[in-house]
Amino acid sequence: MELCHAVLNSLPSGPSLDHWSLNNGVGCVEALMPDASLTCLDLWCQAGSSWERTREEGLAHFLEHMVFKGSQQLAAGAFDREIEALGGSSNAATGFDDVHFHVLIPADQANQALDLLLDLVLQPSLADDAFGLERDVVLEEIAQYADQPDEQVLQQLLSKACPGHPYGRPILGKPASLLAMTPEVMRGFHTHHYRGSNCCLAVAGPAFNGLRDRINASALADLPGASYKEVPSPLAAVEPGRHEIRVDRLESARLLMLWSMAPASEQTTVMGADLATTVLGEGRRSRLVSELRENLQIVETVDMDLTVLEQGSLVTLEICCSEENVARAERAVKDQLKRAADQPIEPWELERSHRLVGNGLRFALESATQVAGMAANQMLWDRPQGLLQPLEVLKSWTDVTLQERLFTHLQPDQACTLVALPGEAS
Repeated sequence: MELCHAVLNSLPSGPSLDHWSLNNGVGCVEALMPDASLTCLDLWCQAGSSWERTREEGLAHFLEHMVFKGSQQLAAGAFDREIEALGGSSNAATGFDDVHFHVLIPADQANQALDLLLDLVLQPSLADDAFGLERDVVLEEIAQYADQPDEQVLQQLLSKACPGHPYGRPILGKPASLLAMTPEVMRGFHTHHYRGSNCCLAVAGPAFNGLRDRINASALADLPGASYKEVPSPLAAVEPGRHEIRVDRLESARLLMLWSMAPASEQTTVMGADLATTVLGEGRRSRLVSELRENLQIVETVDMDLTVLEQGSLVTLEICCSEENVARAERAVKDQLKRAADQPIEPWELERSHRLVGNGLRFALESATQVAGMAANQMLWDRPQGLLQPLEVLKSWTDVTLQERLFTHLQPDQACTLVALPGEAS
């Protein structure tokens, strides 16, 4: 994997971005990618699962499904057929903070695809007769998710680490909350959240002639403005502690640790956290992989990830090993984390991490879909900037500042630790 991270000198500034806002607060951004073969249209909204109120759990994701059941102008399935006929594809995703719908389309079909996308998302029919049928689809999705031991272990970690916070509950919701929902509740959620400054449209690809005028006259301009800027839930704070569970059909034991980190708005700290997790757990030369898998040979895999979120980012460490090696692996992890907190990292470790994080960002700019998503996300949360601007932030981190500000936080006593072992719960 590290061979793919050769030092890159191309893309010094990233795609050129043009930001503007409609009178009702909708954010818009065009990312010019002259060499791209396709155009990506990506519509984002601050309407993820963390915006759900009591008894709305799972509503944001359920609404994503219902959007594709048709609009005031499009019958169920017509949107997909129209987009495919234009030579494109579509998809959507619901997260904790936001939801987005995107279309990847030949550039000369972008105008028509834009009209179709906006009609589908902004004017969904949310028909009563489709509501029950699609709810059954979502309930089956929840059942399939519950049947995957690895996924359930991760959900258990989140639930124990963030009790009472939306980040601690499943994005899909639970059957009881879905069964109690009505089309009226869903319509209210859509009307309340899909408006004004809660929405952002990004277009990435070759030059789109007349783009600004077309968007300014589109259905986006007809959205009502938000009367006030809502404040989401309080910041997520990980509750430290150690837990042990047994999970039926789990193939290998799991050692997981979860730490709270700065919210997405604190970009400097977030980028430092990206460096820190790279030092500890990305690639064969990282400290945890090198010691636990290469040297001691007591684990199968080591994964350390940073999930950047608006209400507090999360750092997750997941280790797979045999049950008899769990205790030894946990001791080795604690030793490595303590070592990182006690003394600055080596110069080569810092240089390697800067290179990997920087190149990961550069590689993301090769795809119109990823560029549109990055640009839209920044605009949606009022942080418009050049897509490679985070590389400048990386320069502020040194071996000493990483040690003093981050590695002292990424310690076992500040983590929620979950040991998941194969076998039926007692």
